[in-house]
Amino acid sequence: MKASFLGLGDLGVSPSRSGKVRETLDLGDTLLIVTTDRISAFDCILPTPIPGKGKLLNRISAHWFRGLSSHVATHFVSDGESDFPAELRHILPSLRDRWMLVRKALRIPVECVVRGHLAGSGLREYAQKGTVGGIEVAPGIEPYGKLPAPLFTPTTKEDVGHDRPVSFEELEEIVGAGLAAELRRISLRIFELAEPFAAARGLTLVDTKFEFGWIDGKLTLIDEVLTPDSSRYWDAERPAAGAPVSLDKEFVREHLMGTAWDRNPPAPPLPQEIIEETFRRYQRVHDRIGAGGSAPELGRGRSSE
Repeated sequence: MKASFLGLGDLGVSPSRSGKVRETLDLGDTLLIVTTDRISAFDCILPTPIPGKGKLLNRISAHWFRGLSSHVATHFVSDGESDFPAELRHILPSLRDRWMLVRKALRIPVECVVRGHLAGSGLREYAQKGTVGGIEVAPGIEPYGKLPAPLFTPTTKEDVGHDRPVSFEELEEIVGAGLAAELRRISLRIFELAEPFAAARGLTLVDTKFEFGWIDGKLTLIDEVLTPDSSRYWDAERPAAGAPVSLDKEFVREHLMGTAWDRNPPAPPLPQEIIEETFRRYQRVHDRIGAGGSAPELGRGRSSE
């Protein structure tokens, strides 16, 4: 497989901030976000990258930002080469399809999770308590089944350690009642726009998380959006029995859960077959939503290709 891109340091540039997967350069009023091929699981960066994954993630995120721009304010400015910062033009060939220019925002310190199906921790919680994210759910839903309506189940956004689930009442205490209600409204609206678009393309959008910030006093969607790193996607064609086919990071998590790793650093390397299959699954999401093509027409039925 092709070589991996591990970060701006490879190009002799020091990032202003380096996260698990993405790095940023502060350009004043804007940020240059660069998506690497790194992959994390259980809050740990794995030693084995997925070559080409960063390009897929960046293109998927930019695609959704374009489609959502008529429904919600976003921080996305451009991923067009003519808008690439002139002073960094010498590194552009190494960053093609990996970068986007965004407006700088004051981040709100919560993650806005929306769940449409029983999966992951929600599935386990429902089996034990009949609730999902602390919200009571009607009995009788089969494992991996669709919820009666999407649920808003926020968490904290921790710079160090694990994010912590919070109730809506706790969210109100953290950000205020008015902002909590608006975060819930916008998060559910985005999910309700994206879910049928994905479904028309053979994808089940299971759950996802959004981040928001303030730009010029306006609540704005930031970070990444609806990628296989920040969302669960299933192939809509379900097997006759067992779990659906995951087209996201859950495939890597399931592999790691089958090893002796105790989830404390350092994480074990990924086998080559897991690396290649992870890329293929991300590629399926990328191709089915038409990333890199015209902006999706959300909320108007199936968009034209």
